[in-house]
Amino acid sequence: MSVEPWASTQDQAAAEDTHSTHEPSSQDQEQEQHPDKLCLDSFWSEVETIKQGSKGEQEEQWLADAGLSNLISEDSEHVDNAVLLSTLTRTQAEAVQRRLDSYTLSLRKRNKPAPRDVRDVFNSPINQVRTVTPEHQRGAPKEEFFITDVAYCEQAVIFLKQAKLGQNNSQRRKEESTLPRVICPKCRLGVTRIQDLSHTDMKKVRQLALIDMTALCDLLELEVKRQKTSKRKIPESTLFGVPLATLLENDQKIKPNTSTPLFLQTLLSFLEKKGVDSEGILRVPGSQSRIKLLQQNLETNFYAGLVSWDEVSPNDAAALLKKFIRELPAPLLTTEYLNTFSAVRDITELKQKLHMLNLLILLLPEPNRNTLKALLEFLSKVVSREKRNRMNLWAVATIMAPNLFLHKAVPSRLTEGAEKGQAEKAADVMRLLIRYQDLLWTIPNFLMSQVRRLNENSSRRYQFYDRRLKNLLRKIHADSRDKTDKNSSQLCRTVKIQVGDAVSGTMEYQLNINSRASDLLAQFHHQSLRSPDNGKGKVRRCDAAQCVDDHIFLCVFCAGEHCLDPDTHLLDLYNSNNGGEWVIKLKPNASRGL
Repeated sequence: MSVEPWASTQDQAAAEDTHSTHEPSSQDQEQEQHPDKLCLDSFWSEVETIKQGSKGEQEEQWLADAGLSNLISEDSEHVDNAVLLSTLTRTQAEAVQRRLDSYTLSLRKRNKPAPRDVRDVFNSPINQVRTVTPEHQRGAPKEEFFITDVAYCEQAVIFLKQAKLGQNNSQRRKEESTLPRVICPKCRLGVTRIQDLSHTDMKKVRQLALIDMTALCDLLELEVKRQKTSKRKIPESTLFGVPLATLLENDQKIKPNTSTPLFLQTLLSFLEKKGVDSEGILRVPGSQSRIKLLQQNLETNFYAGLVSWDEVSPNDAAALLKKFIRELPAPLLTTEYLNTFSAVRDITELKQKLHMLNLLILLLPEPNRNTLKALLEFLSKVVSREKRNRMNLWAVATIMAPNLFLHKAVPSRLTEGAEKGQAEKAADVMRLLIRYQDLLWTIPNFLMSQVRRLNENSSRRYQFYDRRLKNLLRKIHADSRDKTDKNSSQLCRTVKIQVGDAVSGTMEYQLNINSRASDLLAQFHHQSLRSPDNGKGKVRRCDAAQCVDDHIFLCVFCAGEHCLDPDTHLLDLYNSNNGGEWVIKLKPNASRGL
């Protein structure tokens, strides 16, 4: 077996005898604390292998991405501006104003009129700005608590004030050998994951996440410059060097609703079966000649189903995985946000690092986010088999960091001058992505609250601009007084039952303070088994009723579709969104387009 020329002597020895074993030493245990020399050598080996507009325009693009482009257009009175801005906290609004001020400064040189001041928009009739602060400050807990009810930028304001007063010295945490357990208390509305929202609501989440992330960068004094996406010539290839969106578009013709490239799924599946127990997997290099032949074979025969994986070496497949990631025409973490991901290395506090990473994950396009998630899930499985493959979290993170954080399209911040420090910082971000991926792929409660307020304001916006609706609004207000008080402890909701694309019936469900989504689904399951006729319409006993735990869910339709956590308290849901339509339906086979 030939090895790549940049491999360390340790790796060459492992490549010659991948079956050799020895007892763990104290030095092995120290790897968990920091990358060892083997990790650092491999890091720079990866680096060596991989190496083979104006300010006004940047701010204009930022405002467009945040859904605020009308603030700098002639139609600056547009109602959507007020609707979106009315949901922001004070710190988020200040971040928007700084971007507008910067844009205004660039316009003065071109003698163009300045855009409207954000504070003027905040004085609109639907202004509902509320600055939220925690009710009390927790003492130093045994675990890290991840609070998502308060905007991350507002939490940073509080933390910085405490730092100036010297009140949080006891809470400062140095880099530890083992990352702490992070607990995210579940609110009564449950946990909302990225795949639970409709395309419409997810777009609003991304706009609000961009504003909060920018405000957080301002507070932490992180200088983040977004790179422009450069047009690159797409090679005549079917797998390597092809944009993720193009790969998915082609793959979805073969397998509808697939969310990650079929080639990546096959490669990861092979590595999970044959590679996770291989000593030095990801670190021990494969044979360059075999890797080249395997790549050519895959390019030609993968979609024809003519590739045999029986004789493929796990180390060759692992090298091919890294090559696939780094040869994407744009970084997996995107050209726009790669520098921001890198800047997380310079944040001191663990929770603020996680805040930033959580927002960045939400900002990624769906193909990138799903591909990153699949990759991190595989890396987590590699780490879980550390006793067999001798690849702990630090080792995996150190090896994979260059493949994600170095790309030809984006100038690198990694220099070999300060090798140890640079490698540790890059690996630190990578290990956070691996260790806390379940936490990072959720939507924080404060963003969900802002989206709900945004939807409520949007549904009422025309009352401020069309007098013809005045009488209709009065009638609606009068009718609402006759309805049951939403704070009542006993309410009855009509829930629609959807089979396929058609609504086949309804059922009535009595709400009380302890009612949860799982209880409603259990009642539906029980009624479906007892009789085919339920509710006001005819409800057939469909496949969904037979597998309630895995394949059906309760969703609420308002501006879009929101799949609920089984632990969602339904009375709280009704109080926060009493206009939503409740539907029980089959869970889709794959995540929807977000």
